[in-house]
Amino acid sequence: MRPTLTGIEDALAEAGGVGAPRERAGQLRALLGRELEHGARELTLARSGYGHPVLVAVAPVAGGLIAVAPVTAALRADPDAVDERAWLLVAALVGALVDAGGTAGALTAGALDGHLALHLAAPDPESAELVPLAFEDQVAPVDRLRAGALVLPGAVLADAEDLRAPIGAAHPLLVALEVARLGGHPADPASVAEHEEAVLGALAAPGGEVSRPHDDPDPARRVARRILQRLDGMGKWGGYHTDFTHLARGFAGNDRALADEVGEALLAAGLLAEKPSVGQRHVFLDPRRARDIRALIERGDVPGGLQLPAAGS
Repeated sequence: MRPTLTGIEDALAEAGGVGAPRERAGQLRALLGRELEHGARELTLARSGYGHPVLVAVAPVAGGLIAVAPVTAALRADPDAVDERAWLLVAALVGALVDAGGTAGALTAGALDGHLALHLAAPDPESAELVPLAFEDQVAPVDRLRAGALVLPGAVLADAEDLRAPIGAAHPLLVALEVARLGGHPADPASVAEHEEAVLGALAAPGGEVSRPHDDPDPARRVARRILQRLDGMGKWGGYHTDFTHLARGFAGNDRALADEVGEALLAAGLLAEKPSVGQRHVFLDPRRARDIRALIERGDVPGGLQLPAAGS
C-alpha cells in the first residue's frame, strides 16, 4: 500500500502495532478520522485514491472482526445511499473479512462517527492480521480505485455503535457475504453472476423473505415477476447492477425471448434503470419504484405505465 494521507501506518508502527497500549488509541482514532474523511472525498472523484489510497480499517474484537469504511452508515438501511464505487469498496471489504475470518458467522452493520462499521462473527479475532492481504485481492477488480486496509488495535474501533443486521433479506451486504462464503469476489460482477443461483438459494431458504412467484398464469407477468424477484434476491438496487442480457437467464424456450421483451418494458416503465457501460447495457432496480416493484413481485399488481407484451406477440 502506498503512503497514506496522514501517515497513520507510521504512527501505528511507532505505537506498537495492533498491540499498542490503550493510551495511544486516541491519537490513532484521530488519524483514522482524517483518513476516512479523505476516503469519502476521494470516492466522489472520477478516480479514487490515486494520490493517497482510500483506507479501510479492521480490528480484532471479542467474538470476531470489526471494520470501518469511508462510506455512510445509512447503507445498512438503504442500499441506494452509496454510489457504485463506494459500494464495491464495501463489497471488497466484506469479501476480505470472510476470507480472513474463515468460517464466517453473522454480519452486522452500524456506525463509527457516521461511517459504516461492519462486524463479522469469527472464531479467531486474531485473523484480522490477514485482512490487508485479502482486501488487496478482493478490491483488485474495482476500476479506478486505489485502496488499502490497515489493522488497528481493537480500542480504536471500540466505539462502533448500533450494530444490527442489514435491513432486508436480500440486502447487498448479505449478498456480498454469501458470495464470499462461496469463495467468490463480491466486488467482481462476473464472480457475483457465477454464484447467483447458489446465493439466491441461500437467501431464499425456508423462513426467508424472498418470494418465488412462478405460478402466475399470465406468461408476461410471470416473467416480469421472476425477473424482478431475481434482481431483488441478488440485491440489484443501484450499487449492484447486471448485464441486460442476463435478465433472460433461467428461462427456456419461448419464455427466453419473452424475457427480453419484458426487460425492455420494465425499463420503459421505470421499474428498471439503466447504467451505460462500455459495450454493454447494465440495469438495476430503481429504488424510487420500490413499492411498485414489491407489489408486482409479491401480489402480481401491475403498476400504471407498465405495458407488458401480449403472449405470443
